[in-house]
Amino acid sequence: MKIHQERKDQELTVTLNGRLDTTTAPLLEQELQQSWNGISTLILDLKELDYISSAGLRVILAAQKQMLKQGSMILRNLSDNVREVFEMTGFADIMTIE
Repeated sequence: MKIHQERKDQELTVTLNGRLDTTTAPLLEQELQQSWNGISTLILDLKELDYISSAGLRVILAAQKQMLKQGSMILRNLSDNVREVFEMTGFADIMTIE
């Protein structure tokens, strides 16, 4: 998986490319923990994310909990496959998806 970050003032956009699974979830978790200080909006752009496992969902849920303390988190550009996982798990009901 590739992770690309772009920060503008207090907004951080993280674009994911590939698979977010047991192997790559710790990488995303580490990147987010090092990057979210001083941001009020976290945008996860998932347009190039092919697959997400429960380990990936756990990292996104942890990011959501952190961002609720300091601002907001938005998920953007979910593919049909990834959107289906969010809907089946109920995450679509608790996350802001655009």
